[in-house]
This record gives sequence, structure tokens and C-alpha cells, in this order.
Amino acid sequence: MPLYEIFVYSPRVEGVHLRGGKVARGGLRWSDRLEDYRTEVLGLVKAQQVKNAVIVPVGAKGGFVARGLTPGMSRDEIQEEGIACYRIFIRALLDITDNRTELGVQRPPLVVAKDDEDPYLVVAADKGTATFSDIANELAREYDFWLGDAFASGGSAGYDHKKMGITARGAWVSVQRHFRELGTDVQQTDFSVVGIGDMAGDVFGNGMLLSPHIRLQAAFNHLHIFIDPAPDAGSSFAERQRLFNLPRSNWSDYDPGLISAGGGVFARSAKSIPISPQVQAWLGIKAGQLAPNELISCLLRAPVDLLWNGGIGTYVKASSESHTDVGDKSNDMVRVNGSELRCKVIGEGGNLGMTQLARVEYGLAGGRSNTDFIDNAGGVDCSDHEVNIKILLNAVVERGDLTEKQRNILLEEMTESVARLVLQNNYRQVQAISLAEFQAEERSGEYRRFINNLEAAGKLNRELEFIPSDQELADRRVQGKGLTRPELAVLVSYSKAILKEELIDSDLGLDPHLAGAVATAFPGLLVERYREEVEEHRLRREIMCTQVANDIVNHMGFNFVPRQCKATGASVADVARAYTTVMSVYRVAESWDRIEALDYQVDAVVQKEMMQSLIRLVRRATRWLLRNRRHEMAPTRAIAEFADGVAQLHEALPHMLRGQAAEQYRSLSEHYQQAGVEPALAASVAGSLQGYTALGIIQAAHETEAPLLQVAELYFEMGERLELDWFGSLILTSKIENEWQALARDTYLEDLEWQQRTLAVGALRYMQRGDSLPQCLESWEQQQAPLLGRWRDMLTELHTTDAPDFAMFAVAIRELLDLAQSSLRT
Repeated sequence: MPLYEIFVYSPRVEGVHLRGGKVARGGLRWSDRLEDYRTEVLGLVKAQQVKNAVIVPVGAKGGFVARGLTPGMSRDEIQEEGIACYRIFIRALLDITDNRTELGVQRPPLVVAKDDEDPYLVVAADKGTATFSDIANELAREYDFWLGDAFASGGSAGYDHKKMGITARGAWVSVQRHFRELGTDVQQTDFSVVGIGDMAGDVFGNGMLLSPHIRLQAAFNHLHIFIDPAPDAGSSFAERQRLFNLPRSNWSDYDPGLISAGGGVFARSAKSIPISPQVQAWLGIKAGQLAPNELISCLLRAPVDLLWNGGIGTYVKASSESHTDVGDKSNDMVRVNGSELRCKVIGEGGNLGMTQLARVEYGLAGGRSNTDFIDNAGGVDCSDHEVNIKILLNAVVERGDLTEKQRNILLEEMTESVARLVLQNNYRQVQAISLAEFQAEERSGEYRRFINNLEAAGKLNRELEFIPSDQELADRRVQGKGLTRPELAVLVSYSKAILKEELIDSDLGLDPHLAGAVATAFPGLLVERYREEVEEHRLRREIMCTQVANDIVNHMGFNFVPRQCKATGASVADVARAYTTVMSVYRVAESWDRIEALDYQVDAVVQKEMMQSLIRLVRRATRWLLRNRRHEMAPTRAIAEFADGVAQLHEALPHMLRGQAAEQYRSLSEHYQQAGVEPALAASVAGSLQGYTALGIIQAAHETEAPLLQVAELYFEMGERLELDWFGSLILTSKIENEWQALARDTYLEDLEWQQRTLAVGALRYMQRGDSLPQCLESWEQQQAPLLGRWRDMLTELHTTDAPDFAMFAVAIRELLDLAQSSLRT
């Protein structure tokens, strides 16, 4: 539920503004739902909460209705009245909002304020208010509001979303990934599309120009139905480009000479529309005529590659839902069920085009989609970048180091840099959903526990977010199905939002390495010119925590932090510190970027497998740090301690591995290379399987003052001689039935790593001047013969048991502990 509500009422205008927290943002819409606009805004703010997971503010949404509109008004009169109502609504919001001044936070005059200081209020464009940002900023200046023209993003001195095409480009990132994971490059291969909207619209128009290989077979808006059964990709692209550049264009402006046989542009006001043989064959229908609404329903169910939603309205529901449940009465006559869709992929550039249950139904039937708040997050992300940049630059302007004209030129220069930052967020967030989906069956129990924990903590309303019950999840598992992408999208967004808030409320501090995360939220040009201002940004802590939270969830998944906290007892802040350290020490981001650069060069499954290897490395290395550096978890210090040693061991690792570990490394490296990965990257990712051991080896070398590579060589030799690599793989691949077993497995693996390291250190004590490694180990084996015999007997039992269980692992680990401790004592 929202944290704050402002209700505005006058004889002329009525409106509501809802915020999820003190630092919140979202658009204000001019609603046409006079009777239930509050319900509309409540539904939108819920979507905004999860959409804002990638940015600093939490969700907000506002809406107003113009009470004085009459049926006889002209278009200009309606627009004039809407602007007047918008002004009243904005003034009402500013009248009761705190302001920042040189003297600090100042309460509004003639207002009795009983809450805490609350000066952050930003608004954005939405349905009906796309051109109103300058009006809002003019009012902000009139009120001398501290945000200036950062109050409403997208004005004349801001980022024009339609001109940038940022919302459509962000949604297209999702479309590209869906098809890439299906084995198709939509930038190089023709594909069929049905769309909702017209070329004058921001999201639809920009979206339908993002690939020259789009074959738009049909589209509709509130006035027309466009049908082109066999379009030519080249000529139709050029015609869509012409319509996009034509002011206030509509489908009726489309050149009929470019439409294939059997197609045309038809008015939705017509009583019936003739259905040509070509359309009948395409849609698989026999009717010679259909009412416009019937035809639209058929088009929504068309057998195409992509359904692109760039319009307004809810067109797909679940079979289990009634039209009343949807709450969009105007589209009841055209709406279809998710199970009826025959498209391969859905791109949701527009809001609320499908209900969440419809997405789930479609996903369970094999369709590929995310959610609207994932696909079209580019717009709100771009606005947030604009606000944060303006907060910084406005301070520079105020102190006289920059004129407003110079600021505006700089803003324009950074347009594409801001777009790249936004699109990278889109790319990584959708990738996180794909990685979660890739592991859905393997980690179904873990996902279920994550949901239950969120629910128990009061952070997730399962019914409100349409997350399946435990029984439903169990039923799906029997059917070989797990959580769908739309459901995973909710969990990814929730985990980001929760982690962001937990980090902001924690003692994360400003370690120099963590503080560097602030710069990643700004274009390079701005950081280069105003590094000090970036580091001292008014929202620097919120920005830092947002960047860190996004990075963790994008790379590691939505359950990484809770799992690390539960397993080690560490705080959320310490997990973030350890994660940041590991990412830097192992240079994971560089490897990850190189894997992403393989898009369309190797199979998407291979990329996900490689990322999984890196995730496993980061998970185990993070846990090692949390166990072994619990009270000194400072990233800068830890990076200085481990980075050089990890680099040395990374270089030497292929030559040091023995037996099964060496075979695993070679096999994995060859697998990646055969899939098309260049040898250096294939070898690097293959090495991550043993890479986490570097931290313990470095610590052992430091404690014994022995040469690092000598300790490493002994460590891996011990793993081969005692079959510890095989034993470790046995534990790792064991079947997990519940959370206790998951925790036990991780503990056994930790113990095994510690004992192997202890055995190596113990063997070092037998190293005499001039001794070779085999001589050293021979002396150690002679001394430890009785306990070695017991361990080998244990290995024999493990080898001859079809399904070793956790009890056997516990006993074996105890035997190994005796041997390790004996090695240190003698």
C-alpha cells in the first residue's frame, strides 16, 4: 500500500497523488475515468512500485479528472480546460510540500505540519499530460521550489522521451532477448507482428521502427484497423517512417498502394468489415464479414511472431477472470484470454495491456513475455537520470560556475549517454529474469522458500501479486513447470526494492570502493567534469545503494542476499561489502561483459551456463569472506589483500589442477570453445569452478609465510591424492529436499575447503630444504598412515554406495577433520 496520499478536490478538478515513500516518483495522468480514477491510480502505483526497482525513488502515481468537461466542447477547449485543471492540481501538491532553502528544510506557509521533513516531490508526464512538463516546472519556479526544472522531467530543457524513443527502445531490448533465446535475430531476419497503437504514438511508433525486418501484418487504435496480410518488410518500414514523421498521422494516412492484396484500413465505426480470402487464410477463419470488435479479437489471437502493445487499454485477461475483474469496460468487447494467444512473444511497451494472470496463463502455455513494468521501465529510468543530473547541475548553476544555457547544452550532449545507461539497465534486468528462469526447476524449492519468507515478513502479498500458492507450485513441478517469467519479474523487482531500502537503512557507509558505485549512475562526461559534485550528490547514498542493489540482483539473482544472511548470520550490508569485494578481486564484471558481448555469436544457453559458473564462484567466494573476514569486511582493504594473489593463481591454475579437477577444467573449457567462445574466455570461465579456493590458499600462504604457488600446488595435489575433488562434487550434486539440507550442503563444502587447506598447511611442515613436493607428501603420508587408512576406507564405502546421503557426508567430513587436525599437531 502507498505510504502517503494527497487528495485534491475543487468544483473544477478532483485528483489524488500516491507515494510509496519519501523519495518517490511517477507520472501524473489526466484520467477520463470520472467515477473510479482513484482505483485506476491505485493500480498504476502498484505497478510503479515494482517498475521503480531500478531507480532511486520508489513508486508514485497521480491522476486528476476535469469535472467541467461537457460533450459540446471542441478539442482545443478540452485541452485548455485540462491544462487549467492540471495547474490547480500541481499548485495543490506544492501548497503542502516542504521546500529546501539555504536555511535548511522549510515548511509551507499557513500549513500545520505534524509529519517529518518531506521535501522530495517530483512529477512526470503520463497519459494526457505528455506535453505538460514545462507547465509544472513553471509552477515550481513560481513557488521557488528547490528542484527547479528537475520537478517535472521531459520539459523543453529535458529529455524528450518520444524523440529519444527510450521507452520503446527499452521494451525492444526485451523483445530481442525473447527472440534470441528462441534462436532468432530480429535485426537480421524478417518476422511478423500484430500491434496495438498507431505510428503517431510514442511507444508504438518508435517501436515499429526499431528493426527493418518487421512485417507488420495488422494493427489497430481507437479509430482504425490496419491489415496487411503479406507485407514487404522494406517498403512498409519506409511508409511507417513517413507516418511517424507526419504530425498527427493515423492509419488512414497509410498509402493503400503499399498494402498487400486482401488488406486495407478499416474504420472501427463501421457496422461490419469484409474479410478477404487472404485474411481468412492467415487467421484461420471462415467468416466473410466481421464486426470491427470481432476482427480485433481475431487479430489479437493471430499466429504471429510478436504482439507489440504500444497502446492504452487491457486487451488480454486470464480464462479465470471476468471482464469486470479487469476494470477496463471500454475494451470488454475485444478482450481475449491468455490461453488463446498464438503469438510467440509479447512486447509490453504500454501499461496494463494484459492482466498479470493473463501473462501467467500465456507463459504456462509456452508463450514468452515479461511484464509491462519490466518492458517499459526505460521511461521512468530516463526521467530519474534526468532528475539526478539536474539536481547536480542546478547546484553548479546556482554557485555561478555554469550558466543555464551551458547546462542545457550539456544535457543535450549527454542524451545518448543517458540512453545507454537506461538500456543497459533494461538489458541486465531482463537478463536477470532469464537467469532465474534458467534455474527455475533446479532451484524451485529455494524460490518457494524465498516467497514464503517475504510473505511471512509482510513484504509480499501473495494474492495481490498473483504469486502461486505452495500447492500450485508443487502441482506445476509435477508437470515439469516452474514459475513463469511474469512471476519471476515480480520477485526480481521486489528483491531489488527491498534490498535497496535495507541498504539505505544499513551501516553500509562510504567505503571508497562502494562510493564509486555513485559514478556508475551518471554519464562519463558528467563524471569527468564534475567528479566532486557527483561524489557529493544530495542523493548520493540513495544512488549508491540503488546501484549496488541492482548490480547484486542482476548478477546473482533475487535470493542471493537472504541466503547469504541466513547461512552466515551476516548483515545485509556485510553481504554487499563481501559481494563488491569478490566482484573486484576476481574481475567478474569484465568476464561477464565479455560473455554478454557474445550475443548472437553463441547459443544463449551457453551464455547462461557461463554466467552460472561465475555466479557459483561469486556465491562461494562471498560466503568464504563472510565466514573468514566477519569483523573486518572493508572492501578496499580486502581487495588490497587478495587481488594480486587471485590474479597469480588465476594464471597458474590450469597447470596446477590434478586428476578429476583438471579433467573438469579441460572438459568445460573445450565445451565452451566448441560452442564458439574464444579460448581465453572459455578457459577463464572454466577456471571459476575451482577459483573460489584462491582466497583460502592466499590466507594459508600469508599465515605460513610460504610461497603462494607452493601452497597452491600442495592444496591441489592433496585434493587429487585424497579424492577430495571427487568427494566435493558428490556433495555438490546431492539431491536437496529442504532448506536444512541446503544449509548442510553448503556447510559441508565449506568444511571440505577448510580441511583441504589445513591438510596442505600441515604437509608443508614436512618440507625440508631441498625436498621436492613428492618427498614432502611421502613424509606426511608415512606420519599420517593410520588416519589415511581410515579415510580411504571411507572413500571405498562412498564409491560403492549408489546414493550417499547427508549422514554419510557428515561422518566422512568428521573423519577428514581428524586427519586435518592431526596434520597440524604432529
